[in-house]
Amino acid sequence: METTQIHALTALVAVLGLFVFMTWPALLGIARERRIDRQIERAEAARAAAARHDTPAAPRPAKSAAPRRTARAA
Repeated sequence: METTQIHALTALVAVLGLFVFMTWPALLGIARERRIDRQIERAEAARAAAARHDTPAAPRPAKSAAPRRTARAA
């Protein structure tokens, strides 16, 4: 490879790196928004199903922040 080709390759890698650096937060935001939208749709569907059956939706048990402890073998 000649010097000009190496410079061109270095510049190309730098531009691609900057492109990824600039677009990565936006792509993460889009993925997060889609996940939240799916959660909202599932909650609305569950609420509508509960309303059709005239039964309240069963509350989910709260998750504890404390780790679960297991019994030690004696």
